[in-house]
Amino acid sequence: MKRRYIAALALSALFASCKDNDIFEKEMYKNEVALISSDYHNTFKEVVQLTGEEVLGYVAASSGGTHAPSTDLVIGLEEDLAPLAKYNFAVYDNAEDLYAKMLPAEKYQIMDDKIVIKAGELTGRTMIKLRPDGLSPDSTYFIGIKATNASGVEINPKKNTMLYQVIIQNEYASQATNSMYSMVGFANGLSTAANKQLFPLTSNSVRMIAGNETFVSKVPNIAKNCITLEMDEFNNVTIKPYKDIQVVQLDNDPMYPNKFKVEEAFGMRTNVFLLSYQYTIGNETKIMKERVEMQVK
Repeated sequence: MKRRYIAALALSALFASCKDNDIFEKEMYKNEVALISSDYHNTFKEVVQLTGEEVLGYVAASSGGTHAPSTDLVIGLEEDLAPLAKYNFAVYDNAEDLYAKMLPAEKYQIMDDKIVIKAGELTGRTMIKLRPDGLSPDSTYFIGIKATNASGVEINPKKNTMLYQVIIQNEYASQATNSMYSMVGFANGLSTAANKQLFPLTSNSVRMIAGNETFVSKVPNIAKNCITLEMDEFNNVTIKPYKDIQVVQLDNDPMYPNKFKVEEAFGMRTNVFLLSYQYTIGNETKIMKERVEMQVK
């Protein structure tokens, strides 16, 4: 009797094991599709060069499972505002002045309303045309995207949305990193030094805090205290007001000739601005002679 009981238990365990294996095998081979993004609020960062022309980006999806799919997998794409609202509240709570923005409609075009993962492959993608010129370096821009079930494809519910972030950069500065330059020079003839973050504006221009003013990341302060550096094809620099500041370029100093150059030494490259200008904020005027530099790769 005892032996029959043990045999029955063993047989039952065997059937249970086979059933578990079947479930495991099914899960292993299941081609579940997900939009490719980071785990941080499903964001994907596209760093784009400011060129004055359209640039290309991509939205991609991947198929899970042990093996590549045997047939084409097709998912639909639609724009969705909900992920951005959720992101802003989670990251900034009620500080609405810090909220990320939707990328303006005229700044992009999603070229297809679906992604196809071809049979035998694990990923697929569709192209986005981006027009980044004119975007503010002080804002965070996203396109909210949602994957939809277009043809019976199973979609990962944790990866069915994406916040596609557009980040601008040029030869001199990038929104992707803190383009922190060091400044040494003279303010009204007295030695001065500071760190300055440069912000990309167009393919050949950046924004910078004037002189040794304190940078405050608020719209009124930026308008009052910042200047624009615009480089021509010969690396001559034209200094202009960004908004409200009064600035006069001084072109009579050979040590600070209003030039941009790249210095190379010991395998290192350094962006260098040699600048001379006068600026006025309120009732105070300063004459600046400065070397602004940052090591680059």
